[in-house]
Parts: sequence; C-alpha cells; structure tokens
Amino acid sequence: MLVRLLYASRAVEPNPETIDAILHECRSRNPNSGITGVLCYGGGIFLQVIEGGRMAISQLYNQIQRDARHKDVVLLHYEEITERRFAGWTMGEVNMTRINASILLKYAEKPELDPYSASGKVSMALLEELMATASVIGRA
Repeated sequence: MLVRLLYASRAVEPNPETIDAILHECRSRNPNSGITGVLCYGGGIFLQVIEGGRMAISQLYNQIQRDARHKDVVLLHYEEITERRFAGWTMGEVNMTRINASILLKYAEKPELDPYSASGKVSMALLEELMATASVIGRA
C-alpha cells in the first residue's frame, strides 16, 4: 500500500547546515525504507512531500514530529496512492528563495512560501508545478 504525505514545519535554526543535514539523512536512509519525495525550504519554513509504504511513511512522520530541528509540524495532506509522483528522488530539494516569484504568486497571496495559510491541495499543486518546471534538484 503506497501513500503520500505532505506536511509543513518551521525550522528551529534555519541555516544551510541544518538543511544540508536533513537532506543528507533523507538521502542516506530513504532508499532502504522505499521512501521518495521532495523538500522545499525558504524563509525558515519546510514543505515536504514523502511517498512510500504506509508503515514507513507513518514512522518517518512520527520521527519528524519529534525531531528537534522542526517546530509547528502540521499535516497538510495524506492519501493512499496507486503510483508515486515524486519517485525520481530519494529526496529532491527546492530552495524557494531561488524560485521565480511568479510561481509562488500563482498559489499564494504573496510571493513567499507559506503553507500554513494555504490548503494541502494548493500546496500539492505548487509542488507539482515545481516538478513540471524542473525546479527540483537532487539525486535519485
């Protein structure tokens, strides 16, 4: 059973070292768990979609909620899926400060990442647009 989970959180320490550490952990642990996804970050906010088996995703989300690097963790969207949309990345990344502001403005009141004021459906649409415009970088 495959599932997709989308959540937002705020970085306790929004610095490049924290982001690099999170991405390194994802890329080293996710392949063994069958987890794929994308992490977007900017302005001290994380928006992450993860896909994989139901149990693996549930366990990972529980870890994220307890992770001292995250605060204000909120579940935006969860669904059973028939296929992955983000299968190309063990953990892709999008630095939102490098994204064309018009992409963000298409989905938000202001050209900034703020999943706390958007629906999960809108946040998923933003991620799909980022994927379609080749804004996601990272390793498979």
